[in-house]
Amino acid sequence: MPRRTVLAAVAAAAVGGSASLAVDSAAARQGPRGRRGGRPGAANASGIEYRGWVCAADWRQGSASGVSVVGGSRPGVAFAAAQGTVDYADPHTGSTRAWEYATWLSPVHRPATPATELIASWNADTPAGSFLRVEVLGTYADGTDTPWYTLGVWAAGDQDIRRTSVDGQQDGKSSVWTDTLAVDDPAAGPLLTAYRLRLTLYRAPGSAAVPTVWRLGAMTSAVPDRFEVPATEPGPAAGVELTVPAYSQDVHDGQYPEYDGGGEAWCSPTSSQMIIESWGRRPSPEQLSWVDPDFADPQVCHAARFTFDYQYEGCGNWPFNAAYAATYPGLQGVVTRLASLSEAETLIAAGIPLITSQSFVESELDGAGYGTSGHLMTVIGFTAEGDVIANDPASPDNAAVRHVYPRRSFENIWLRTKRYDAAGNVKSGTGGVCYLYFPVSLTAAQRRALAAVGVR
Repeated sequence: MPRRTVLAAVAAAAVGGSASLAVDSAAARQGPRGRRGGRPGAANASGIEYRGWVCAADWRQGSASGVSVVGGSRPGVAFAAAQGTVDYADPHTGSTRAWEYATWLSPVHRPATPATELIASWNADTPAGSFLRVEVLGTYADGTDTPWYTLGVWAAGDQDIRRTSVDGQQDGKSSVWTDTLAVDDPAAGPLLTAYRLRLTLYRAPGSAAVPTVWRLGAMTSAVPDRFEVPATEPGPAAGVELTVPAYSQDVHDGQYPEYDGGGEAWCSPTSSQMIIESWGRRPSPEQLSWVDPDFADPQVCHAARFTFDYQYEGCGNWPFNAAYAATYPGLQGVVTRLASLSEAETLIAAGIPLITSQSFVESELDGAGYGTSGHLMTVIGFTAEGDVIANDPASPDNAAVRHVYPRRSFENIWLRTKRYDAAGNVKSGTGGVCYLYFPVSLTAAQRRALAAVGVR
């Protein structure tokens, strides 16, 4: 279905240094691809851990150069004083401009379990004339470090720079695949035992723009390779269905080829828009004024434009979708993994829908009517028998979006890390990747549910 593409790492790229912000865009495409301390009360057997910097105390733990900690209902770090200027050569516009910069560096974080993968996500406001870069420095079990890897050059808009991932980043032990830092050979190692995140905020020289970041974090994981995952029994969300708008990606087929042309390419922004609107947020008429008035559901077109990754050439960049969701007032977005379908039930029972990423051949998911090398859909509830109720955007129209998928089939195609394609070849699975969007103001039950899956 959608195009989540593995990018060939063909050159070692040292990007994000203090002298230049040029992005190496020479790498080639290969084709489709698919809390601190972990879960409470356990030895983190899942190997999944999300660590987020989100409260004022978190931000004060880091090293700030030119940023200040802001308080209030949504604490964060904001551009305060330029530490110099650097040139950024935008590979997607061909232009080079000078930008003032300021930085925040996280403390070293050591996950409870050595990791094979890391995915960062962030929530920010980048007004016109500003943007940000997120980087990671990992430490291996042998004591050596990765390079500073860029995990995203991002802006909420597209008037100043083109938001982009960076291809060609590798060091012989690990590589960055669009939005995911992955150890090249987990069986041989070495695995990642620690990391630091670096946030750099940019603004036009002399500008009064104040880019601000409210949440920065990373999910690390060491999910075991498996074709089958353990089955779970229906839990607290049996019989619960949340109210979530239903939007079809297929009705947009052929629209806006500059943003990958709608249809099967838009599962991620379509799913994101459904969940964003379930929390009562949506674009204003002014924000939608650029969309062709003949197109249905213009907010889906809007989501596609503002999640589009110009290097990946698609809308399926996981952190870019979470960051887009967080541009709406009072909304947060996180990319993480869940360890079981029971964890998804915990969220649904508390009123928090989720977006899941999965791949399968048609025979593996009854009722879907298609196979996919990678697809995003929303989980909005469970039947009384524990089957999954999903708003699946891979549907011919909005009326057909709601599906009920067999529990056992769904949990396996979502949570496994290995699968067979239609030709019998071994391919990768996402291992439970999901997007979680939720408001700043939460109920006590929602806070408990998020804490149960490692997010605060």
